[in-house]
Amino acid sequence: MDLPEYIDGYGRVVPHEGICLQQESTVQQRLVGTTRERHHKLLKTIGDAFDACAIHDGATLSFHHHLRNGDQVLNMVLAVAAERGLRDLTVAASSLFPVHAPLVDHIRSGVVRRILTAYMSGPVADAVSRGEMEVPVVMQTHGGRARAIESGELRIDVAFIAAPTCDDFGNLNGVEGRAACGPLGYAMVDAQHACMVVAVTDRLVAYPACPIDIAQDNVDFVVPVASIGDPSGILSGTTKPTTDPVGLGIATAAAEVIEASGLLGNDFSFQTGAGGVSLAVAAQLSAVMTRLGVRGNFASGGVTGQLCDMLEAGLFRSIFDVQCFDLRAVDSYRRDSRHMAMSASLYANPHQRGAVVDRLSTMILGAAEVDTNFNVNVTTGAPGNILGGSGGHADTAAGAKLSIVTTKLLAGGIPKIVERVGCITTPGSTIDVVVTDAGVAVHPTREDLALRLKKFGIDVRPMQELLELAEQRKTAGVQRPREPQQRIVAVVEYRDGTVIDVVRAVP
Repeated sequence: MDLPEYIDGYGRVVPHEGICLQQESTVQQRLVGTTRERHHKLLKTIGDAFDACAIHDGATLSFHHHLRNGDQVLNMVLAVAAERGLRDLTVAASSLFPVHAPLVDHIRSGVVRRILTAYMSGPVADAVSRGEMEVPVVMQTHGGRARAIESGELRIDVAFIAAPTCDDFGNLNGVEGRAACGPLGYAMVDAQHACMVVAVTDRLVAYPACPIDIAQDNVDFVVPVASIGDPSGILSGTTKPTTDPVGLGIATAAAEVIEASGLLGNDFSFQTGAGGVSLAVAAQLSAVMTRLGVRGNFASGGVTGQLCDMLEAGLFRSIFDVQCFDLRAVDSYRRDSRHMAMSASLYANPHQRGAVVDRLSTMILGAAEVDTNFNVNVTTGAPGNILGGSGGHADTAAGAKLSIVTTKLLAGGIPKIVERVGCITTPGSTIDVVVTDAGVAVHPTREDLALRLKKFGIDVRPMQELLELAEQRKTAGVQRPREPQQRIVAVVEYRDGTVIDVVRAVP
């Protein structure tokens, strides 16, 4: 049939020539031949994925941390990069753990030049703190990372996704397989926006994988390996309620603050971390909600078995889960439809159409340090070394109606209430209450809340008084560590991408 070159009201005419046309980037143009050949995704090795994705010097590679201290995909991928002599790579990892120690050698050899992450601990954090990287690490929040990726500010060339279960066309989930880790909330954002996506799996199943957390239309290639990691590493850190009397006292006080706040009702929503005191608060809150007959709307965040127990007890209608903190939570997500996955963007992106953190009634937060302006540090330790990072700390504090920080007055004889924190992770303007073993401080702008707590019989004290108590009780002879050097080793971004602080090299 003869076709015109142009049709009024339609535009230029592109004739059909017998092969389905596809829009392809330059790195996809190596897929030639028939439609069947172009749609073949299964590769034999990670090296084949490097070839297929045309990974080059200076490329940005991303990784997710749902296997936490059990992850091996980042290490495997960077080992291939080193073998190929690649240089100046950027690693955009949602978090880094001690298991990622091989990354230190890649930094020293020049394979990796830049790092962006929301959290880092272990040997990589130590190396960065000593100033072993040429350029500063960018420390983001979980919501800030999602915002940067979605806006194009952080452009990912290739996202490598550790997939506990995957089929040969790229449908994958985190609920089945030996390395089951639950929802893949951080990987979801990378999969949607990276230029290329490679699923790395140790459980290849018949098409289609079921259920599907990340679908085939977001995955370019699939690479089967012997193991993507050790799921027992998900349990890294404290995942049981504290039994320490001081910690239990803080947890009891925090639960009383929530009860006195007036927020407990059938629209109540709650998030807590995986630390011992935070879990103890959840246990105390369960008793309060049961006594008052409260059934809240939802619990959310990085989810523990404690929150799953509250769901099953009828204390919440549902759970929003961006990642699981223990295997009990993985099992709950697998079998309970009320336990829902959320992406990091849905969780905490401040620039999207609505983040779950903005619907939180109460958030329980930890702290390495808190100062008299209520600023919180969870990025650096007393010597100034990097020991963590915001993760969702700043995101949830900004969104929740009641942001509660729980902390002991001292740790190791060193005050945790200080005149000025070593690094601002979360601004004091977003913190409502600080609960310690020596009383409760309420932000000066929340006089309404202070009155409520006092009427409830809670010991409310000025933050300055807590500072003075901490100084009086500190171990004799303990001095604040030496001032860090002037060289900046990390830039701490707030969730909107602005810079809230910097970290300088330690001596």
